Amino acid sequence: MTGFVALADGTVWRGESVGATGFACGEAVFTTGMSGYQEAVTDPSFVEQIICFTAPMVGNYGVADGRSESRKAQARAVLMREARGPAWTDWLHEHGVVALTGIDTRSLVLHIREAGAMQACVVTGDATSIDEAVATAAAQPSMAGRALVAEVSTAEPYEFTTDGRARVAVVDYGVKRSVLRRLANAGARVTVFPHDVDADTVAAYDGVLLSPGPGDPAPLTAQAGMVGGLVGRTDVLGICLGHQLLAMATGHETFKLPFGHRGTNHPVLERATGRVLVTSQNHGFAVRASDAKEISHHSLYDETVEGLSYPELRARSAQFHPEAGPGPHDAWIVLDEWVAQLA
Repeated sequence: MTGFVALADGTVWRGESVGATGFACGEAVFTTGMSGYQEAVTDPSFVEQIICFTAPMVGNYGVADGRSESRKAQARAVLMREARGPAWTDWLHEHGVVALTGIDTRSLVLHIREAGAMQACVVTGDATSIDEAVATAAAQPSMAGRALVAEVSTAEPYEFTTDGRARVAVVDYGVKRSVLRRLANAGARVTVFPHDVDADTVAAYDGVLLSPGPGDPAPLTAQAGMVGGLVGRTDVLGICLGHQLLAMATGHETFKLPFGHRGTNHPVLERATGRVLVTSQNHGFAVRASDAKEISHHSLYDETVEGLSYPELRARSAQFHPEAGPGPHDAWIVLDEWVAQLA
């Protein structure tokens, strides 16, 4: 079955369907990771987005239940140069993911780099015409201003593990399973709370991790207010969206990147040591560059803030993903050291 992806600006790429039948709309973005395709599609931070993989071949090492970062597929659709299967393409069918192979992903990525991430519709078969798909994509709301954490957060608190030397509360803005596993492996007893938990509830824990998650941090004023009311009362570590919320709570500005940072090869400078970390990242919004003394890390691509450190408030953060699910292990030490100092 043939298919196509239509961007809101009217550009179209054609391919062949290897996933669910129908159409899906979302923000078209790309990731440069050479592996981790199942992890990416199940990452809650990709909710409401269409993933274009830059790797020339996707699906070549199959699938496994343990690689999923959440209980279901989160991305709206998947675009690939060459999909290999049958395990991967069967998985896409089973999880209801609209997916195309045979896409000229190189030209699509170059277009997104020039024009910026934008809304798009992926269509298989004769579900709708090109003109209708372009019009539908253009009518979709921008990712800017969208608060999406309620769509992916747990509704009720739950215990991930009951063993550990340090009691850690995770505020779930779209947490990945690999974050929870890394905390447990580092020696934490982990309890997960909904995105709207109050500061008093989690302040009693040895440490609080503010999780990654999707969407624009700017409208999350209640969540940033909770973080502001929490810092100084217990140890706090923010990752990705959690980093952005800590930044907002301490007076920093966030903004939408033209096409985001998504991949497993992003260099980050650790200012105190001069060490460069090769990191895994997945975010479309960032904390604006600053010379403030609390900036602990910055991106070597665009100097956006990649880490904050407030020793007096017992708070720190990382825009990158120290759990590396998937990705290089340079930043594993961030979670390991944080849990160790809580005990």
